[in-house]
Amino acid sequence: MNFSPATIVLALALAACSPTPAAPPPLAGAKIGGPFALTDQDGKPATDRSFTGKYRIMYFGYTYCPDVCPTTAQTIGAAMRNLDKSDPVVSAKVVPVFVTVDPERDTPAVIKQFVRAFYPRFVGLTGSVTAIKTVAREYGVFAAKDKPTPNGGYLVEHSNAAYLMDPDNKPIALLPTDQGADATADEIKRWVK
Repeated sequence: MNFSPATIVLALALAACSPTPAAPPPLAGAKIGGPFALTDQDGKPATDRSFTGKYRIMYFGYTYCPDVCPTTAQTIGAAMRNLDKSDPVVSAKVVPVFVTVDPERDTPAVIKQFVRAFYPRFVGLTGSVTAIKTVAREYGVFAAKDKPTPNGGYLVEHSNAAYLMDPDNKPIALLPTDQGADATADEIKRWVK
């Protein structure tokens, strides 16, 4: 069967216009996330329902962290500032959330100072040791306090993942914070509708 060049061009044009099914989010169906009841950086109650209707970046760390947590929080803040400039509609739909894994030291006042250093809309959450362990488990986050130093200080070993969650608190993707603010902003734009 012979096709004319015009028929081939028309077929290619129609194929290019056909909608292709979107790939599902990488974390679709993962058992990450769940209900929580914590306290925000202003000392007010905050639950998973406080963010209903918003996409959220869920990042777990602690304010006394010497390196990883401030670096990741800085990347998230820079990605959000990039979105504020390049795509404010997307930015307005996203709430970056920092959840401490060290509630014994990370009081609301301490967390407030920490999150405000990185981005003005960053929400910081703390709570009782039990509440933090519960929410960390719900999000698949590992955290364990190291042995105290002679001066009483300590580090907290923890996983380093920033989850992008949908408005129903379902996981979408891990954000590539290790690749910088531009890659992180691009991944947010890819999924936030």
